Amino acid sequence: MSLQLTIEVESRQAAQSVLQALEAYKEQLRQSIARTQRHLQAFEIRYGVSTSVLVTEMTADDLSGGDLDYIEWTGEFELLKGLQQELQELDRARYQLQ
Repeated sequence: MSLQLTIEVESRQAAQSVLQALEAYKEQLRQSIARTQRHLQAFEIRYGVSTSVLVTEMTADDLSGGDLDYIEWTGEFELLKGLQQELQELDRARYQLQ
């Protein structure tokens, strides 16, 4: 299902500002994704296990850091999924200046 969003502004400059804000937000998402991937990589190096193995095969009892590390690691994984989904949705959005 496709949904159309209309934003009316009073000038071409205002329209450009809206588009620039969208691009700036997308860049913030990219930076957040990179930061979250670094956090996940740190856990993977610390425990010698990939994040995909963690979320499919492990529990907090399997980690020497216990519950806190498990919660942080899986939380970072869920955060990454959400950030990636949001960026994908914005990247798929089509817009034109008329």
